[in-house]
Amino acid sequence: MQNDEIMNGDMLVETIENQLEEGNPIKVKETLMRLMMTGTPREEAIEMMACALSVEVFDVAKNDGNFDLKRYSENLDALPEMPWEFED
Repeated sequence: MQNDEIMNGDMLVETIENQLEEGNPIKVKETLMRLMMTGTPREEAIEMMACALSVEVFDVAKNDGNFDLKRYSENLDALPEMPWEFED
């Protein structure tokens, strides 16, 4: 992804749906199942997961870095809390 291409919400949701369909990373499917089992509606869970993905997408675009699967997985594990929202 180029720096001038920041994904919008629909693209993030589509990416989550694609990750679910492909089963990669498996953490995405596990997170969806966990959130739904605790009463979160599927659509809301997908939106939360898209927020976790957006943290990585933003970091890659901002810092010309690489996608950090470990951090993405940790952010998925933190859901429904979104602690990254409070970082400076």
